[in-house]
Amino acid sequence: MAGDPYQELGVTRGASADEVRKAFRKLAKKHHPDTNPGDKASEEKFKRVSAAFDIVGDPDKRKKFDAGEIDADGRETSRGFGGGGGGGGPWGQPGGGWSPRGQAEGPDVDLNDILSEILGRSARGGAQGGQGGGFGGFSQRGADVRAKLEIDLEDTIHGPKKRIAFSDGRTIDVSIPKGAEEGQTLRLKGQGSPGRAGPGDAFIELTIRPHSIFRREGDNLVMDLPVSIPDAILGGKVQAPTPDGPVNVSVPKGGGSSLRLKGRGLSDAKGKRGDLLARIVLMLPEAIDPELEAFAETWRAERPYTARRR
Repeated sequence: MAGDPYQELGVTRGASADEVRKAFRKLAKKHHPDTNPGDKASEEKFKRVSAAFDIVGDPDKRKKFDAGEIDADGRETSRGFGGGGGGGGPWGQPGGGWSPRGQAEGPDVDLNDILSEILGRSARGGAQGGQGGGFGGFSQRGADVRAKLEIDLEDTIHGPKKRIAFSDGRTIDVSIPKGAEEGQTLRLKGQGSPGRAGPGDAFIELTIRPHSIFRREGDNLVMDLPVSIPDAILGGKVQAPTPDGPVNVSVPKGGGSSLRLKGRGLSDAKGKRGDLLARIVLMLPEAIDPELEAFAETWRAERPYTARRR
C-alpha cells in the first residue's frame, strides 16, 4: 500500500488505540467485499484500510512505523527517514509524531477478530474453507486452518492430549480441556498456515463419540445397572462400571429405583466432577426353570400387585 496509514484510516497520529479501532470498524464495515459484491473500488479501499490497520492497530508496529523503522507495508527501512539523523519519523514528523497515548491504551488487536465482529461471525465460523485470516485473503496473516477431532467421553473428564494431523502433513498435540462439550471449538493461536505478518490460527472442533454405557445429563452421567431379582429383593453387592473403572456398589434390600455414585460423573472446566446415576434394571435369568415358573404362578394368584414407575 502507498500512503500514510493514518490518513487511510482518517485518524491523527495522536489518536488513541480505541479511536483507531473505531475508525477501522467503520471503514471495514462500509467497504467489505461481502457487502459490496463486484465493487472493485470498495474492494481496493478495504485492502488499503486493512493494511493500514495492520500497522497502526498493532502497538509494536505502530511504534516502529512512527520511528521510521518500517514503512507502510511493514517492511524494514532506514531509521530517521524523512527527518534526518535526529530520530525523526516518516512523513516529515519529528520523532514520527507518535503519541504515548496511542501505545498505552488497549490490548494488542487481532485484525481478523475485528472483522469477525463486524460481520457478525464468531471465531468458530470465521475461518471456513481455510481462507484465513479468513476474509478473502486481504489480511497479511497466514491462512487459518480447520479440523475436527473425535474424542471419547472419558477424555472430557480427564483432559488428556490428543494428536491431530492436518491436510498439509503437520501433526500437533491438542490438550483436551476438562468439561469439553460436543461442538466446542478450540483455537490454537499461531498453528495455522504461515504468512508475511505471521501464521494464522488452527480451529479444532470437538466431536464426542456416543458411549455404549453412559448418557450425559448436564454434569451427571446416567446408566442402566442390571440387577438380579434375588439381589433386588434381598440386597447385595454388584459390580458397576464407571468412567474410572468398575466399582462394587451395594444394592439395598428391596432394590430401589437408582443408586447415586458421587463424583463419578463428568468434569466441569475446573475439574469438579458431577455424579453417576445408576438406574436399577431387574434382569430375569436367561432360562425360566419350572420351579421359578411355579413360584410366579402362586405369587400372582395369592399376592397380585401392579408394577408402577417409581
